[in-house]
Amino acid sequence: MSAEQALDQPFPPVEQEKSAMVGGVAVSTLSLDALINKMVRDAPLRRMLKQPALLVFDCNGQGLSMNATDASFRADLAQADLIHADGQIIVTASRWFGQPPIADRSSTTDMFIDSLPLAAEHGVSYYLLGGEDQVNAECARRICQSTPGLKLAGRRDGFWTADEEDALIDDINAAAPDVLWVGTGKPREQAFCVRNRDRIKAGWIVTCGGLYNYVTGDYPRAPMWMQKAGLEWLHRMVTRPRQLAWRYITTNPHALWLIWKHRRA
Repeated sequence: MSAEQALDQPFPPVEQEKSAMVGGVAVSTLSLDALINKMVRDAPLRRMLKQPALLVFDCNGQGLSMNATDASFRADLAQADLIHADGQIIVTASRWFGQPPIADRSSTTDMFIDSLPLAAEHGVSYYLLGGEDQVNAECARRICQSTPGLKLAGRRDGFWTADEEDALIDDINAAAPDVLWVGTGKPREQAFCVRNRDRIKAGWIVTCGGLYNYVTGDYPRAPMWMQKAGLEWLHRMVTRPRQLAWRYITTNPHALWLIWKHRRA
């Protein structure tokens, strides 16, 4: 598809984008659907026009806490072109203190899964980077099976050394994906994206944490009522206590305090 053809593709009207300052982080007010439409519309154009890749990071309670305590992570997060509300607390907090309201939660898992039909329809290609190889491969298999016509430009597990990074970038650039999904967890994925944004030839670079494990079912998702109530973190903590209990016990109260502290930002 040429850049001119991509521009001619039918899309819903563009939603007005603002930022809400939540806990010291500027978060996009775009809805989940608007974020997906923006990605599918913009990513192939940026790649074909050889524009710098758009860095898209997520924000949740853990991210707020790390932004306040980890200087390196804070510097990397500040390089993002767009930060979306991965946690329900971010959406709720935007309405507490007179900020521009964030439309809804845009969890990375929902953003990815819900985007598949539209990406297939418009020929937008994906590259999956991160996770264990068998999980990454199974995720790729499942999305290609569930979404006929989806263009998978390439995939690779999330385990590489510093000496292998140049070869990894070469592989990504040879695949020339419209969207590069990077799932290696905070803060490593943000650091990788910022470090290599000028070398990676993609339209969008999107961090996605444990996305591939959720697609394959290795990590169970919370029931919808818990997701809508902002309690998916609790479901994750209960189902994976050894990996996540300490994280949520320490970062959730800190995130709430940061939201209160920055309420007049």
